[in-house]
Amino acid sequence: MRVNFTVNGRQQEADDVWEGESLLYVLRERMGLPGSKNACEQGECGSCTVRLDGVPVCSCLVAAGQVEGREVVTVEGLADYATQRAEHGGCATGACGTSLDTAKGWEAKPTDGQAGGQGQLSPIQQAFIDAGAVQCGFCTPGLLVAADELLERNAEPSDADIREALSGNLCRCTGYEKILDAVRLAAARQEEAV
Repeated sequence: MRVNFTVNGRQQEADDVWEGESLLYVLRERMGLPGSKNACEQGECGSCTVRLDGVPVCSCLVAAGQVEGREVVTVEGLADYATQRAEHGGCATGACGTSLDTAKGWEAKPTDGQAGGQGQLSPIQQAFIDAGAVQCGFCTPGLLVAADELLERNAEPSDADIREALSGNLCRCTGYEKILDAVRLAAARQEEAV
């Protein structure tokens, strides 16, 4: 089958997709977007987390055919996604007042077709670096996507909110404290910018 959907603000088409093929496989192998990691393939670790119509999902559990006509944002698109939110004074998913139809009209313009332009990072990506929250990096893409969604929906999350939002993402390297620090830092910077 052929699947047409939007990935990081750009219309994409995947041909010869078989019924059991996961969104994760399509993103990594067909679209050349390796940011979402293939770890457990059971929706337990969160390494493959992407946003599907604004909602964080484990892409290993989503059949590629289910994304027909829908919007997917991967870790490679977070910088452009954050830029669109900032330029339009709200959130890109519609949860904060911007309609989904309006958000779908925003077009990311990456320079290489896959990642944000010229090394640009989203606020949460920069906070992860600044707080030392990146260890081996395998879980990082999923954590970034989940944290970005949290900060879009809740500009001032409590520690409990952060833990809940990231509860579907496992990290085997850390005790999670640096990850929590990174989300707190991104939230504080977001508040200062307002």
